[in-house]
Amino acid sequence: MDGELPDVRASDAERDQIAEILRDAMAEGRLDVDEFGERLDAVYQARTRGELKPLVADLPETSGGRAPDPRPAAGWAARFGGTPTSRSALALMCGFVRRGPWVAPRRFNAVAVWGGGEIDLREARFEDREIVIRATAVMGGVHIVVPHDAEVTVGGVGIMGGFDPSASGTGAPGAVRVSVTGLAFWGGVSVERKAPRGERQPRDGGKGGPHALH
Repeated sequence: MDGELPDVRASDAERDQIAEILRDAMAEGRLDVDEFGERLDAVYQARTRGELKPLVADLPETSGGRAPDPRPAAGWAARFGGTPTSRSALALMCGFVRRGPWVAPRRFNAVAVWGGGEIDLREARFEDREIVIRATAVMGGVHIVVPHDAEVTVGGVGIMGGFDPSASGTGAPGAVRVSVTGLAFWGGVSVERKAPRGERQPRDGGKGGPHALH
C-alpha cells in the first residue's frame, strides 16, 4: 500500500493482508495476545488505507518466508460470518453456558466470580477467522472447548490460579484461530480440544495431534 493516498477506502483483501502480518508477528513473539487482539479489532474497524498502515508500521511485512495462508477449506469457510449471538458472559455465584449453534464474536469477555462457565465452540459459527476470548476467573473457573482442528494460543496471568496451555497448537488450513487470555485469581481457565459431537475423539485426546506446538 506504499505510495497510495491515505484517504483511499481500504478493501477486504487489504484488511486481510494486514491481519496476516499481525498473525505472523504474534506467532514470532513480536506482539502479545492483548496487543494482537487490539490491533486486529482496529483492522476490521478501519475504513481507509491510512488507518491500516500505522497498525503494522513497527512490524516486518513478511515473516520467516511464510507464504500467505491457503484459501480456507470448504468446511471451515462455511463457518465464518454472521452477527454475534453474544459478546460476553458473567457468572456471579452461579454459572453460564455458551454452546450449540451460536455465533462467536471477534472478542468475547467471560467473567466467573465464585462461579463457573463453559464456552463450547464446536458447533459455533465465527464472526471472523480470528477470535480472542478474555477469561477472568476469581475463585471460579472457565472451561473452553475448541474444535479439535482449530489453531489455539493460550496465555493469561495466573495468581494462585492459572491457565492450562496444553491445548495450544496449530490447526488445519483455513481453521479458526482462537486466542485465550485474561486473569485467573484463585481460579482456573482450562482449554480442551474436542471432536464434533457424535464423532470419535482423536487418539491424542484432541490436544493438538500432529499440529501441536513443540
